[in-house]
Amino acid sequence: MEEFRDRIATVNEKGKRIWVFPKKPKGPFTNKRKIVSYLMLLFLFAAPHIKINGEQLLMFNVIESKFVIFGAIFWPQDLYIFALLLIIGVIFVILFTIIYGRLFCGWVCPQTIFMEFVFRQIEYMIDGDWTEQKRLKAAPWDGKKIGKRVLKISLFWIVSFLTANTFLSYIIGFDQLWKIVTEPMALHVGGLIAIIIFSTLFFFVFAHLREQVCTTICPYGRLQGVLLDANSMVVAYDHVRGEGRAKFKKGEDRKEAGKGDCIDCNQCVHVCPTGIDIRNGTQLECINCTACMDACDTIMDGVGIEKGLIRLVSENGIKNRTKFQWTRRVLSYTGLLIVLIGVLLTLLIIRDDFSTTILRQRGTTFQITDDDRISNIFEIDLTNKTKEFFQVELKSDDPNVEIDLANTVLKLPSQQHVKERFVIKAPYASIKDGLKKTEIIVFGNGKEIDRVGIKIIGPNY
Repeated sequence: MEEFRDRIATVNEKGKRIWVFPKKPKGPFTNKRKIVSYLMLLFLFAAPHIKINGEQLLMFNVIESKFVIFGAIFWPQDLYIFALLLIIGVIFVILFTIIYGRLFCGWVCPQTIFMEFVFRQIEYMIDGDWTEQKRLKAAPWDGKKIGKRVLKISLFWIVSFLTANTFLSYIIGFDQLWKIVTEPMALHVGGLIAIIIFSTLFFFVFAHLREQVCTTICPYGRLQGVLLDANSMVVAYDHVRGEGRAKFKKGEDRKEAGKGDCIDCNQCVHVCPTGIDIRNGTQLECINCTACMDACDTIMDGVGIEKGLIRLVSENGIKNRTKFQWTRRVLSYTGLLIVLIGVLLTLLIIRDDFSTTILRQRGTTFQITDDDRISNIFEIDLTNKTKEFFQVELKSDDPNVEIDLANTVLKLPSQQHVKERFVIKAPYASIKDGLKKTEIIVFGNGKEIDRVGIKIIGPNY
């Protein structure tokens, strides 16, 4: 009987939400998750304050199309690198899910980290553990309950506001954010309203939506059902060992009595943040947080039964008692991922500090000058990805080709791009079959920094 699969665990038969009150988990896996989570939170809040070569460690300034990753600046001309990063990310998620199921969700997903190790911890501190939370919800609205609710909501919103500002510092940069904070509020009323709205949405996610994000909103939760197979390592209940379930009796030989190792204590259900019973098998709502593993191991240790009734294991591992195997599918994705990472590293190594684009001025054609030369109008777009200021000159590799700029020397500030028109002239006789190919050499501070091939058009006769 698998009626539990007909609906998610947090919605009843009438379609109404079942509020989850998870018991506070304890154990070695929870301790390891705490270390991972708080290190990631530390990085999240510290990264905007760390600078490398004068640049913020990480910044994704969509407004100015400027992206900084570990101090290296990337511009729109480098979008192919981000496209490759996105592809690698998708393949990594697929590979990771094939091997380890939804372990990403339970251990490193920002939604889980903030919910379980920030907001849930505040809730435990103010409202108490799960049984106390249930009693508080059912209690009348007296002064004690109102005080706790006001305190919790206030702390939730303050954390949401600080987090929203932290995310904003990744977009506009912490220096700019600090400038906005220290300047008169009247200068940034629109920005303040926007950050309050975003903070409130953030608050709503963790104060109300909670596990619904993981079970009904996040597309990755749905995707895992397609990616998992019988060899995927997931948090699973060993039904071969555990069934049939029966309460523990001291001194009883459970094998002789025909009983399984599960003593039906329901501790694995009580600690689950998505409200499922892991003993029903792999379910969409399971985020592989390992809280049920800690709860079960604690009980098994207490009653003298071997631990690991709930553990990281594949379905085939449970049935056949085999360890994880490198299947053809896993090897294929692993090989593809290694190749793509190699390509990415190569592109990062050979990435130029300058980007030059030269295009013929739109809507123009050639002209014949009084001194019997062919002239074309071009537009040059120069991007300086370094922190150095450059004076740029343009020359042709053909001494008979002349370049006329409005300004003899272009000024190219650090981390900026400039556009300029120029006229290029070539002898009439050098035009063959309506065009002449040449290279424009770009000099910065007297040194060659780039070369771009162009075509000068002329009469085709």
